[in-house]
This record gives sequence, structure tokens and C-alpha cells, in this order.
Amino acid sequence: MEEASIKHLDRLYEIEMECFESEAFTRQQIAYLLTDYNSVSLIAEVDCEIVGFIIGKMHIDGKSTIGHILTIDVSPKHRRRGIGLRLLEDIERVFRCKGVKVCCLEVREDNVAALSLYQKFGYKKVGRLKNYYGNAHGVYLKKVLT
Repeated sequence: MEEASIKHLDRLYEIEMECFESEAFTRQQIAYLLTDYNSVSLIAEVDCEIVGFIIGKMHIDGKSTIGHILTIDVSPKHRRRGIGLRLLEDIERVFRCKGVKVCCLEVREDNVAALSLYQKFGYKKVGRLKNYYGNAHGVYLKKVLT
């Protein structure tokens, strides 16, 4: 696990576009998240090449600190090798060390592979987000970190 930084911006934006195209975060949004004090950004490498990343943000909700995964991206040619799972494990570990008790995220309702990964990893559906991704619905998932 290595922390992502602004020096990785070009490659992270490239992967974001490969993964999400029209729904991708902009280059400026990724730059902001990489430099935001409350963000956690990690990269995954294979043979010294960045092949995936995850960005989450922490915020206080009442008396609890909540972790919110904003994006998890794995380059299409490196999928189905456990990279996404490893990124999830790593960010949850960082969140726990920072006192986060609950982690949440949103995913497209029709993204069966991602939904399966999250549910296998202990995330539970807590809501449906109508037209969250333009014309596509989203699912809101939560997990209690122990």
C-alpha cells in the first residue's frame, strides 16, 4: 500500500477515465481530493505501474467519524485479480487507525461485479439512490468497521 499524491495525478485521471468515462471525476476533482486533509488516497501497483487507486474521505457525523469511499478504480486489464479487494482492505485499515467506525459508498445499481465485491466484503445495502448516476440508479452501502 502506498499513499497517492498529486504527483500521481496524470495516471490516476487516466485510470478514472478508463473506468468511468462520462461519469468520471474531473482532473480538478481528483487533484482536490489528493490534497484534501480529510481524504485518504491509496494506489495499487503491479510491476511498478499504477493499476488502481481508491479515494475516501472522512467526516464527523454527530459523535462518530464516518469514512466515505468516493471512488475505487482498477484499470480494466488488471481486473479480477484481487486488486479492488486489496484497496478496500487497505483503506478500511487506514480508516480504523483514524477512528472511523462506519464506512459507506455508492455504486451503480447495474454494476454487478462491484456490488458483489462490496457485499462479499461485508457492505450492506441501506438505500436506493434514484437517478444518482444520471439515468442510472445507485445503491447506498454501509459497513461497520470493527
